[in-house]
Amino acid sequence: MKNLRNSFPITSWSPQDQPRERLLQKGATSLSEAELLSLILGIGSRKEHALDLAKRILGDRQDALRRLSGVSVNRLMEYEGVGPGKAVKIVATMELARRFAAGPLPKTRSVRRSEDAFKHLKSLFAGLAHEEFWVLYLNNANHIQHRFQLSKGGLTGTLVDIRIILKKALEIGAVGLILAHNHPSGNLSPSKADLQITRKAKKASAMMDIRLLDHLIVHGEEYYSFADEQLL
Repeated sequence: MKNLRNSFPITSWSPQDQPRERLLQKGATSLSEAELLSLILGIGSRKEHALDLAKRILGDRQDALRRLSGVSVNRLMEYEGVGPGKAVKIVATMELARRFAAGPLPKTRSVRRSEDAFKHLKSLFAGLAHEEFWVLYLNNANHIQHRFQLSKGGLTGTLVDIRIILKKALEIGAVGLILAHNHPSGNLSPSKADLQITRKAKKASAMMDIRLLDHLIVHGEEYYSFADEQLL
């Protein structure tokens, strides 16, 4: 049976049911992802209110929010009830979240195994339809000192410049490196270019007493570790 509440505008609901009022009273963490998205949308359409529209956009997939982070304005506008204004708000919000996740990391964050590195990196690649190459720089205690985006848009020997990687390491006094890039296709198997870059980076780093600790290939919630596969 359809919930009668859904037949009325959100503003007519009791305050404890309205996402905006509940956020004001209990904080943003008290809201579901659909409720948060409904606040970004602001209003729904003649056929449905903002919360139902948000639920329809997210669907029932567990990775809906991650997928939403890579959706274009044009793709969002394919949903009935989503015009340019709403689509732009969603894309801008997701990009702000991605940039926040890509911001500076506290130096106390340590990396002991590939899973630790993946946790620090996966948000950088969430929803990307293009390839990006990132580097984690570590100190003697395996604490992350810095993370650096080396390239964006592809992965070839010319785009991954080992000299730039090592120059940055020397500037900040890093003694360990972790390379990472994503495969938007979902195929986590390393390519010939991946293998070549890894070998080149390991050899060049060793000459400067800098350790290449790992190279991760990331897609969604999965990753491939060169160290775990004993390819370093």
